[in-house]
Amino acid sequence: MRASRKRLWITGALLWGTAAANAQSRPALVELFTSEGCSSCPPAEAYLGELARRPDVLALTFHVDYWDDLGWRDRFGLPESVQRQRGYASALHLSSIYTPQVVIDGRDDFVGSDRVRIDRALARPRAGVAISVSVASGNVSIDLADQPGVAPSDVMLVAYQRAAVSPIGRGENAGRTIQEFNIVRELRRLGRWEGQSQRFRARIDSLPPESTDVAILVQPIGQAPIIGAASAPLR
Repeated sequence: MRASRKRLWITGALLWGTAAANAQSRPALVELFTSEGCSSCPPAEAYLGELARRPDVLALTFHVDYWDDLGWRDRFGLPESVQRQRGYASALHLSSIYTPQVVIDGRDDFVGSDRVRIDRALARPRAGVAISVSVASGNVSIDLADQPGVAPSDVMLVAYQRAAVSPIGRGENAGRTIQEFNIVRELRRLGRWEGQSQRFRARIDSLPPESTDVAILVQPIGQAPIIGAASAPLR
């Protein structure tokens, strides 16, 4: 492990230890960075679809737009996906970004179709800060309990579409039909959390209309390893 990553891990562990009494089990966060224009991506997307069915995994697909100039515009591509991927490249001290890339818990990265290494990384148990998510009266409400000692963190809402089928007309995947899963339609920062009891809200009608579910991520500033993750259906 690189020294800088080891220091990040130790710092996170120390901060986490003071809040362990209020922890709850949480799903592993699997983020796939992909593109409809990438010929290596469909196997990774199919695998992501399998992971999305697991109750111990929160799987999200972030479509990037930097493949668009090679013949096919990815309808799900978001500049925010590229920004997040570049943030991980910086936080994890990677030399470049690529597709398909999987990042697990903001801590480890893998080629998105590397089932053996990803399955091994998913095998360890996880605990996270307690998150309560409810969907009612036109709102998504997120409650975080008082948990002193946690690192200052971003609370993010991810609106995603559970599934889609895309026939590809040009580019590296021309002629293929791709099944896609848990497609991120919007990544929204709700605010900063520093361990105090706090409620965050978002209007359902402010989210992209194709959204079927929301994920809530609690991530220390600088895209450090995830300390909280939860999800809820919108309908």
